[in-house]
Amino acid sequence: MPQPKLLLVEDDSSLAELLEYRFEKEGYNVRTTSDGDEALMMAEEDSPDLVILDWMIEGTSGIEVCRRLRRSKATSGVPIIMLTAREAEDDRIRGLETGADDYMTKPFSPRELIARVSAVLRRVRPALAGEAIEQGDLRLDPAAHRVARSGQELKLGPTEYRLLAFFMEHPRHVFSRHQLLDAVWGTGSEIEERTVDVHIRRLRKAIEVPGSRDPIRTVRSAGYSFDPA
Repeated sequence: MPQPKLLLVEDDSSLAELLEYRFEKEGYNVRTTSDGDEALMMAEEDSPDLVILDWMIEGTSGIEVCRRLRRSKATSGVPIIMLTAREAEDDRIRGLETGADDYMTKPFSPRELIARVSAVLRRVRPALAGEAIEQGDLRLDPAAHRVARSGQELKLGPTEYRLLAFFMEHPRHVFSRHQLLDAVWGTGSEIEERTVDVHIRRLRKAIEVPGSRDPIRTVRSAGYSFDPA
């Protein structure tokens, strides 16, 4: 199971060090920064699975970082949990209206933050949280690394497995070849976009069973979409 990628944006060095240690112990791949502008660059270079974002940070403010992450196509769907010393209800509402998925007021328990991060990932990226995903007649179990269709176990290569997991986590969304390269092969990959077409063909063949429709839809001039029955 891949390590969830966590971007931690916090200017309290002691708190950042503690959270980095606790999340790495829980199996997260953590990158940290105290600067809002650097956080935006880091998120653009390698889109995280979740962002923990302090309101009061160096450079661009946390609330503005949240707003820009939501505007960017690369990070618009990335969950954001905001941290702040602000307790006023208006501030909490402002953070949520800007696009934050959750909100924690300092001081807080690192254990509770870990639980909230896990809960958000279970909802938006179940495979990363180790939860089985079911879409139509397909079932993917990341803990056992198994895929079945209509009860029949399927054999997939590692790339096809990651590709299917990504599709099943984002049903009915259309993704360009470039977006699939970033999500499945990693940002900055030098693999050509047409390689995606090759693996799509392999994936279609691997999940094909008699009497079942092809859930992967080719969208002309746009890319691919996973449409379960």
